[in-house]
Amino acid sequence: MPFMIFQDRAEAGQRLASELQAYRGSTTAIVLALPRGGVVVGYELAQQLGLPLDVIIVRKLGAPGNPELGIGALAEVGEPQLDWPLIRALGVSSAYIQREVERQRAEIERRRQFYRGGRPLPSVQGQTAIVVDDGAATGYTMLAALRALASQQPARRIAALPVCPTETVGLIEAEADQVVALATPEPFGAVGIWYRDFEQVSDQEVRQLLAQLRVQARGA
Repeated sequence: MPFMIFQDRAEAGQRLASELQAYRGSTTAIVLALPRGGVVVGYELAQQLGLPLDVIIVRKLGAPGNPELGIGALAEVGEPQLDWPLIRALGVSSAYIQREVERQRAEIERRRQFYRGGRPLPSVQGQTAIVVDDGAATGYTMLAALRALASQQPARRIAALPVCPTETVGLIEAEADQVVALATPEPFGAVGIWYRDFEQVSDQEVRQLLAQLRVQARGA
C-alpha cells in the first residue's frame, strides 16, 4: 500500500466512506466507533453513508509501568482479550492483570454513563456492524470490540480502519467478516504519525458528535 498521510480524522472517515458505499442508506447497518478518536472518524463515516452512529467502549490494558504499551484490551461486554506472548515476555503477574482489568472496567462504566446516559450497547442482531477506529497498532482493541459483538449474532462485522500494520490486518481478518484498511505502511511506528492533525479528542466532543448525529437523523 502506498505511503499515505491523513489530514485529520474527519478526512479519514470520509475516505473510509468511499470504500463502504455499498452500505449507503442501509436500514440494517450501524456504525460503532471506538472512543475517543474513532468517534470523529465514525461520525464522518456515518454522516456520509446516512447510517446511525453509536459507540462501543473498549479500553487498552496497559503494561506495568508503561500504560501506553497494551498487553490486551477490554470491551464493555465480553471477556478481556490478552496478548499472552507479550504478557509472558514481560513477566506480568495475574494479580496485576486482574487489577488492570478492574481499573479499566470502572473507566468503561464512567464512559458508558457519560456517552450514553447508562444505556447498554445497542443490539446489532441481524445487522451489519461497521466497527471503526482512527487506526490500530496491535489490533487488540478492535479485536475486543469485534468479539464483544459476536454474541449478539450480527449478520456481518466489518472492521474499518484508516491505517494499521499488515500483520494487524491478518489478526483482525481472523475475526471480522471484512476488513477495510486504507493504508498498511511498513514500518508502522504509531497511529498518530500518519495524521497531520492528531489532537486528543475529549469526552465532551464524543458526546457532542453522538448527539449531533441523532438530531440530524430525527430531522431527516
